[in-house]
Amino acid sequence: MRDDTLPALRIIQKEDQEQKRSKRSMAELIPERPIISSLVTTSTPAASWAETVAAALTYLSKTDPIMAAAIERVGPCTLVPNPNLFETIVDAIVSQQISVRAADAIVARLRAATPGGQLTPEALLTLEHEALRAVGLSTPKARYIRDLTERVVSKQLDLERLPEQEDEEVIEELVKVKGIGRWTAEMMLIFALGRTDVLPVDDLGFVEGVRSAYGLEARPKPQELRERGEPWRPYRTFATWYMWGLRRLEVGIAKEKTRIVSL
Repeated sequence: MRDDTLPALRIIQKEDQEQKRSKRSMAELIPERPIISSLVTTSTPAASWAETVAAALTYLSKTDPIMAAAIERVGPCTLVPNPNLFETIVDAIVSQQISVRAADAIVARLRAATPGGQLTPEALLTLEHEALRAVGLSTPKARYIRDLTERVVSKQLDLERLPEQEDEEVIEELVKVKGIGRWTAEMMLIFALGRTDVLPVDDLGFVEGVRSAYGLEARPKPQELRERGEPWRPYRTFATWYMWGLRRLEVGIAKEKTRIVSL
């Protein structure tokens, strides 16, 4: 090696050392992300779910001061996954692009139209298209629920396999059903399968909650939401729930939650 290259080499080495020290300093400022399984499911014991919630709130509070304030304002997290996967999908389909109040009324009428008020594939299979329309479902949604019911009964959609699959695999399976897009599948992940790291960037309640919490003039775009959500990993579901909670307080929803997929 030529002697005149040594000063340049020393400068490079010095810069590398400074970069490493800088990275270590930044790492010390960011709470260590816990390593958890992405397959937290409704079969998880209640005690374990409570521990997951507690760990999530501690992590989010340390990671993001604004999230900490939201957690303080909204209060304890009451999210508890519903083990009835089929019922949750039906609930999510009904909830698409309508108000909470309207969805409440339709689900109540749909229950009243089934034996024992049970939303099961077998019960809904007995309802013809006009009967589904009569409870307040739009023509497309009546078709979506019929398609879902037939797929579940025929095992084209095997609900029993979903808890064993990764999030994106679940979404891939669910969007094969007519009327189920990514948002509906994400609601399934949150409210039925109890997945802890879901970020529904197309959910209006979540978008408005983030806008309010962070003092944004305009609704944040999906990419901005993904960027803001990075520090919340692996507990983005709970961050989402608290943004929903803020939105709930702002719009004055004080009554008890009456459905699975609901603010």
